[in-house]
Amino acid sequence: MDFISDPPIAVKIQKMQQRVRWQHPEILARGIDQTQLVVDDGESDDPEFSFLVIGDSGSGAHRSHNPQRKIAEMMLERMQGCRFLLHTGDVIYLVGSQEYYYRNFIEPYREFLFGGEQPRTIGFDQMRFKLPFLTVPGNHDYYDLPLLYGLLAQTTLPIRYLLRSKIDLDVGLRGSQQGKVYAQAFLDYLLRFKTSAELARHLDEHYTAQGSAGKCLRYQPKVFTRQPNRYYQFRYGGIDFFALDSNTFSVPLPLSAGEAGKAQRQILEQRRAKVQQEQVELVQRSMQLNANSPDEAEQLDDCRTKLEQLEEIEKDITKQLQADSSEPVDTDQLSWLTQRLIESWQNQAVRGRVLFFHHPPYVTEATKWHQGQTLAVRQRLRLALDQVAVAVDHQQRPVVDLVLNGHAHCFEHLQTGDTGGGDAYTNWLVCGGSGYSLRRQRPEGAEIWEDGLDGQERLMARSRLFVGRSGQGSHKRRPYSFLRIDVQAGSPPRFVVRPHVAERYQHEWLEQSLPSFKI
Repeated sequence: MDFISDPPIAVKIQKMQQRVRWQHPEILARGIDQTQLVVDDGESDDPEFSFLVIGDSGSGAHRSHNPQRKIAEMMLERMQGCRFLLHTGDVIYLVGSQEYYYRNFIEPYREFLFGGEQPRTIGFDQMRFKLPFLTVPGNHDYYDLPLLYGLLAQTTLPIRYLLRSKIDLDVGLRGSQQGKVYAQAFLDYLLRFKTSAELARHLDEHYTAQGSAGKCLRYQPKVFTRQPNRYYQFRYGGIDFFALDSNTFSVPLPLSAGEAGKAQRQILEQRRAKVQQEQVELVQRSMQLNANSPDEAEQLDDCRTKLEQLEEIEKDITKQLQADSSEPVDTDQLSWLTQRLIESWQNQAVRGRVLFFHHPPYVTEATKWHQGQTLAVRQRLRLALDQVAVAVDHQQRPVVDLVLNGHAHCFEHLQTGDTGGGDAYTNWLVCGGSGYSLRRQRPEGAEIWEDGLDGQERLMARSRLFVGRSGQGSHKRRPYSFLRIDVQAGSPPRFVVRPHVAERYQHEWLEQSLPSFKI
């Protein structure tokens, strides 16, 4: 049904570079590194600190409840001692529209915002955070609504009823404008300066911190809380954090050549036709439900959940069918990650490394584990980490100590075994259940197998904990989640992961803190 469109990778890269005035002469003249920031929060550089993690949160109120707001309230009660918050992407659903930033972000997180006691006075492009709120873009933060749908959604009553009232899809009119709205909300949107003099004054005021590769942006809570780029690095408590934009290296790998490729294509085309038919049937079924009935209202929420899920699956299948070797991949970002990780390992002041980005390379959530994008991110990240592993002596330690992802609507802890690559023996936390629709674990189980170079299947990863939707009918459980992570002193660092859950069950909220675990 194609309710949403996704810009090509080359467009995403080009537009984002324009928005931050990538390598502008005024920036080069000052020796500014546009991929680094320093968190200037007035706190001591203590090796023991805590932070929060959320992801895939950007929905408004459901028919009878607001999961995102519930999670925000729980975070406020459990954030004592936390130095910052990481968001793993999909800040705004469904298409990153600026019209939904108030309802889907500013209002639910108002206590985290400077001036949040009057949230309606805060523009989406004027936010300042009390606690550092560090984000990466998700796929929905880049999505747009096809122009025809946008016009119909605003002007034609039956379509508005379908898209916005009945199923309550937060589609907006223009979508994300190829990621522009996300950039205006969270990045240092240098394109707004019309003259070189204005740009120079801004750079001299805010790019005064010293990073590993020159001057860099100074992130100051309540004062200036912008990120320099769609991907960036910062150091806290001796840990290097690397924020990535996985949207530009998630394009599926091309199908196999010859008869094998033809068979793959046929299977994908049949699967896509089935998904499209399911979408039609779902819309028809939703029109029979009464939003004023509590039980049927939750069924309408389920319809929205399923429709968005099917749309995601359809887009992934289409990307697999269209993939070819000429499709550009963000090699510049991956090369940057490789080089910065090598430099991090060579710096004795750094005791650990954490990556966070949207698309999980390893996951057992039912709709994501087999997607072409999942497999593509896994392979490309592994190749980058392979190069790091060759270049440094990591003394049997993982190349990175922890990876945080979203995209899969659940909480999951996975560990890789001997993958044969630089992603071996790594801990992966998927935190994508903080407000939007939740998903189930796949029926295939907790172990992820993959064909090795020798043609033999090998166990690549195992899921240690999965928190997602379960049950059926009136016994359906929806456990929304966020993480508090306590970082301990020492090298390598140890992380104490504390999952917190707000479960929606039979129209009531049940709060619980799951047992913590150390990684």
